[in-house]
This record gives sequence, structure tokens and C-alpha cells, in this order.
Amino acid sequence: MAGRLIKICGLGPGDWEAVPVGVVETLRQAGIKFLRTEKHPVVPYLRQMGIVFETFDRFYEEGKSADTASTEIAAAVLDEAAKDVGQVIYAVPGHPLVFEEPSRLIVEGARSKGIAVRILPAMSFLDAVYDALGLNPAEGLTVLDGLHVDTKPVSNVLPVILTRVSNKSIAAKVQHFLLERYPGSHKIKVISAAGVRGEEKRAEIPVCELDGIDWLDRLTTVYIPPLACLAGDGTPEPGSRTKSDVEPAGYWPYTSVPRHSVAPLVDIIETLRGERGCPWDREQTHESLKKYLIEEAYEVLEAIEHGKPHNLCEELGDLLLQIVFHCQIASEAGQFHLGDVVETITEKMLYRHPHVFGQVRVRDSEEVRVNWERLKKAEEPGRRTFEGIPRSLPALLRATRVQEKASRLGFDWETWQGALTKVQEETAELLAAAEASEGVGGELGDLVFAVVNVARQLGLDAEELLNKTTEKFINRFTFIEERAREKGVELGKLDLAQMDSWWEEAKKLEAGS
Repeated sequence: MAGRLIKICGLGPGDWEAVPVGVVETLRQAGIKFLRTEKHPVVPYLRQMGIVFETFDRFYEEGKSADTASTEIAAAVLDEAAKDVGQVIYAVPGHPLVFEEPSRLIVEGARSKGIAVRILPAMSFLDAVYDALGLNPAEGLTVLDGLHVDTKPVSNVLPVILTRVSNKSIAAKVQHFLLERYPGSHKIKVISAAGVRGEEKRAEIPVCELDGIDWLDRLTTVYIPPLACLAGDGTPEPGSRTKSDVEPAGYWPYTSVPRHSVAPLVDIIETLRGERGCPWDREQTHESLKKYLIEEAYEVLEAIEHGKPHNLCEELGDLLLQIVFHCQIASEAGQFHLGDVVETITEKMLYRHPHVFGQVRVRDSEEVRVNWERLKKAEEPGRRTFEGIPRSLPALLRATRVQEKASRLGFDWETWQGALTKVQEETAELLAAAEASEGVGGELGDLVFAVVNVARQLGLDAEELLNKTTEKFINRFTFIEERAREKGVELGKLDLAQMDSWWEEAKKLEAGS
């Protein structure tokens, strides 16, 4: 197993001279070779060199979604590597990790299977776009996938690049998205096969004409310059960006304000919500932004789980944006502004930490938690114990928070064994209810609540535990799907005994990894 190796190679944006020498030499080596697609300008050169490979275009041609195709490609590469046949070489257009979902899945899957992975990078198509358009990404821009363009709010004060605008259907969706944020006359640049000599195509058109281009393909990218918001006399609005004031300041027009200050962000949101700002931003309310607030909070959690500081930094910024946005809406209504929010939480933190900022002494963190609850009660004397625990929390997390609050007031099992005994009691009650066909839902809810109590008593997070078990189930069932595909059998026609057999095989592989 120690000798198993997957090399994921980048083929660059399309020009043969941009393919790294190390990648070419790797493709000449012995091993099983896969190309994600043969629809790439350098593929004819590989054939001329006598390099033999298999492509995965069939996964896309079978009419499956991009996500499904990515999963199946990753599974095929991992299956081959698991055979311990020496190195498996997998080559992709551009850079192996830029808009390459199969590569990400391969890296994750290989880690769980004990297979080594080596990345051989190359220029991404974005690098070629930056060069073709004379852009410096370090000055700030937003890159979005044209296939999923409406998944995040976009500020029109930053340049935007939209990738994979590969056909008129996607172009129409992108155009609709842009028209909600930019005037129809706003000039954009469309470029295909950037950096590929003899094949590059370009056009500069207004947003309203995007869906009329007839040469869109898989290599097409759209560049949207930032809006220059002008006042009636032709001078820039506060917080707006124009070419003349952006370039000298490196996309930072607030030259008298430190970059770590939150003031420019507040100014930007105020401008976007202003009369000459962005139509989409002006339409938003506390209610319409709720889903984005939840999504950004979960993306922060995901960044923490992946342990990537740069991702966490970015996601925390996205979450901060939502907070500033809500503060701006409240400020416009004369309710409060960001300064009030900061002042309120600062006072609260000082008040609730008397053991740090006052004379109170505490023995341990548990006493800190007890004091915290007591101080909260003192702030609002009529407040009930469980007020402040949102109903919108995930059910397991809400149950945990309720149990924690009750525990701090002395209402709890002394040991986890007591909590486990309660699980056994609730299980017996569920069995009785199921046999009587009466009250099953209530008894099942009681059982789940009791299980959460056991997890809490053992110092474990029930929400996280269930997520991990769900992920484990998905991985094992995916293994069954892969086996069925290998055998040419439809999943729905398998008998339970066969599925159980493959399930056990998946468990053994997990244990071996």
C-alpha cells in the first residue's frame, strides 16, 4: 500500500508552450494515465508524442450533472490506484486545483484510503485571463463559477470574473444575474481560449448583449469591470471606484484609512444602498438576507473543519459583510448603527467577565459559565431560562443548548451512566408505543433527546457526531454504488444480501486505511 501514488497534473490553459516540462515528463512515464477530458488544445500534441491515455468525457456525455460526473471521475481514479498497479497519472486542463472538483475529491478520497497524492501544477486558465486582460489579481477581484453564479451576493465595486460561461443557456442566466446589479449598457469583456495562439476570441459588449454571442464554449470567461458611481456633477460618490482613483491606490481608494479599519466596508455598503448604488443591494431587507447570514455562518464552520486559515479569513469576511449589511438597513430606519452594535457587545463582554476586568475570583471554566448565566439573568430579571436559544438552530444543537442550561441550574444526571439508563427506558417506551401503534413520534423524540444527553455527559457534540456518521454512511453507500457499476448491475435491482456484503467490505477498507 505504501507504493500507491496518484499524480494530478495540470495541462495549462491551452498553449503547448505553457505546459510545464515536469508534467510532460510525467506523462511520458509508465503508469495508468487518465485525462479528465480530451477537449483541450494540448491533447493532439500528447497523441503525437505517442502518449496513451483514457479520457473521462463519457461521464459528461451521459447527461449527468457536473457534480455526479466529478464524483464518478474521482471514484474511477481512486479505484485504479487502489489496485496497487504503480502510479496513476490524472491530467486536467489548467491548474489541478482551480475549478477542478474531481481533483478535490481525489485528494480527499486518497487521504482516507492511504494513497499518496502529488500535485504537479501548471498555469490555470485564470492566469491566462489575467494576462490577456492586463489584470493584477492582488489588487482585488471576485471570481465566480458561471454555473453557480447566484449562490453568493456580489459587490459591483470590485471587478468580477465569471468562468465556464460555455453556452447560451448559461449566458442567459449570467446575463439576468448581471442585469440585477449593473446597467444594461455596462461594458463587459468576453474572452475564449485565453492565451491559446490562433484560437483566442474576444469581444467587448454591453451586459444586455451577452446572450447574443454565438461562439461561447467551455473556455469562455466573462470579465465585468467595477461600476464607477458618479454624482450629478460627474464627481465620484464617496466610496465609489473609478479607473483613475483605483490604479494608483491599488484598489484601495480610502488612502487616509488603515486597511484593517471597518469604516471603508461600512462606506461601501452605504454607497451600494444609496440612490446611485446597486439595484440588488437596495432591494434587500433583514428578512431577505436571513438565508445569506445562515449560509455564511455554515461556510465559516466548514472552513474551520477543513483547517485552512486563508479560507477561514475569507469566510469570516463574508460573515462580517452580512453583519454590516444588517446594520446599514437598521441605520436607514433610524434604529441603530454598527457603532451601537460594537458598543453594546463591548459593554456586555466587560460586564460578564468580572473575573478578568473586576475583582471576582473563579476556580475553573465551569464556574465562569455559571456566573455568565447568573449575570445574564440579572440583566433581564424576567427572562426565562430557555429564552435566547433560537428555534431555528439545528434540532440536535438546540437540544444540547437546552440541556446545558438546565445542567447549570442543577437539573442534570450526576453521571453519564444515569443518562444512558434513561436511553434504555426511552427505548422500552418506544417499543411499547410501536407495538400499540400509538404515540410513536413522541417516544422517538424522547429517545433522541435522551441520546443527546448521553453525548453531552460524555463531552461529545451530538450534532458533529451525527454529521460524521452520516458522512460515513454516504461513503459506504457510495462504495456499494461503485461496486454495482463495476458489475454492470442497476443499484435498485441488487438484493439486500449483496448490498450487505459490499457494505461490510467498505467497513473493512475503512478499518484498513
